[in-house]
Amino acid sequence: MISKVKNAVSTLVGGIMPHGHHHHHQHGSGNVQNCGSDGLPPRFPYSRPEFLDLTPELLQYSTEHASRPVITPKRDSRLSWRTGYAEVINAGKSMLNEDQASCELLYVRKISGKQQHRASMMLDDSGDTTGIPLHYWGVFDGHAGSGAAIMASKLLHRLIRDRLCDVVHLMENPSTPPPICLAKNGSPYQADVKKGAGPEPEEPDALTDPSARFHMEKVISIEGLITGIIENAFRQMDDLIEKEKASYSISGGCCALAALHLMGKLYVANAGDSRAIIIRNNEVIPMSNEFTPESERQRLQYLGFLKPELLGNEFTHIEFPRRIQHKELGKKMLFRDHTMTGWAYKTIVEEDLKFPLIYGEGKKARVMATIGVTRGLGDHDLKVYNSNIHIKPFLSCCPEVLMYNLAENKHGPDDVLVMGTDGLWDVTTDRDAADAVTAFLSCCDPSDPMRYTMAAQDLLMRSRGILKERGWRLPNERLGSGDDITVFVIPLAGAETET
Repeated sequence: MISKVKNAVSTLVGGIMPHGHHHHHQHGSGNVQNCGSDGLPPRFPYSRPEFLDLTPELLQYSTEHASRPVITPKRDSRLSWRTGYAEVINAGKSMLNEDQASCELLYVRKISGKQQHRASMMLDDSGDTTGIPLHYWGVFDGHAGSGAAIMASKLLHRLIRDRLCDVVHLMENPSTPPPICLAKNGSPYQADVKKGAGPEPEEPDALTDPSARFHMEKVISIEGLITGIIENAFRQMDDLIEKEKASYSISGGCCALAALHLMGKLYVANAGDSRAIIIRNNEVIPMSNEFTPESERQRLQYLGFLKPELLGNEFTHIEFPRRIQHKELGKKMLFRDHTMTGWAYKTIVEEDLKFPLIYGEGKKARVMATIGVTRGLGDHDLKVYNSNIHIKPFLSCCPEVLMYNLAENKHGPDDVLVMGTDGLWDVTTDRDAADAVTAFLSCCDPSDPMRYTMAAQDLLMRSRGILKERGWRLPNERLGSGDDITVFVIPLAGAETET
């Protein structure tokens, strides 16, 4: 097993894109294609986000690792809120750009009687603009292939929208708490309690009256309901990837970061190590937390402790500062497990000689020496190198959802939400990103519809760097990001200014 892990660990160790072509094409046409190694057709052919509207020639050009051209929407593109966007391929890590993105305007409306029986299926986009508007942005950082990222970019927003349609009648009355129980047709279910027939009985005391447990009710907010719908939609997306892998080639997995504007509130859902920040008056407000082997160490160790069979008799859930050597049996060494945030000493036993479940530090930390993120979509077939140990049980598809109330603050034209894959944040701090975006926007004409795309492009180029003899370098000669980079710059005042 040790040799297997060593082999696995050893494998871990531009100009601006012209936009002179404006005609439409079928995405995935040309020479850039996905070919499933399992002989199955791809669920969706390789493409770039639809809002870029690339020709086959430009699609091919976007994959050039040597020049790493920056790809942006055309000037006549109409993204919601004048959203800015830029992307660039990696420096040779993978053949194609494994990042994907979505920017959509959908409408949440009541489901008709004919659609009720299709509640478990995704509704068609009929072009009907009635209902509650839902603005959506998503970035998906793929790994081990782009299949899962492409599928999520095409479908996750529709899953969220469809689940919101199920409760649109509750959303239309946001001041009224959602009923705890719904009937089969979606209407509030009323228990057999007659009200108004006399004085209301006093609330029973749960400490002295056991029957009170059946009368107590939690008050759920509409924001809590929407958050739960988003969380469940991520789970549905993950289940759908697993289900459709039987019929289609859907390669790898992906980190998923999505932002939704609904009824005056911004919901940001993150599963992985992509990141979102709000820049308001040059102040940084984090809107996501990264999920890595280090940040989720205790959750992973606890699962390994509860279900040691998942470790395949090859790994230990206990963490040590370094690998244990056989000659150290019987000696005391620092350790920590799922119950600990600090360190203590333990006597080394034979079991401790196994490879640690979490190995490495920072960006080099890996789960079972294989993967550096602990949340995301896909990865259902991922195994430890040259073994039959599945890693998926340790990977969660559930996002953390943070909510920001746009109505509580006045936003100027330079206040934005920045969303980016880890290719951006690997070399750029939140503070650096805020300073760069604020400085760039302050020099732009507020009426220029491309100002946010130019800000995204500038931020991306700062992280990519310039190609020199020793690789892609930043101005201070540090290494630039060699990863795929995807960036959204979304104006927070967009909801007020868009007509």
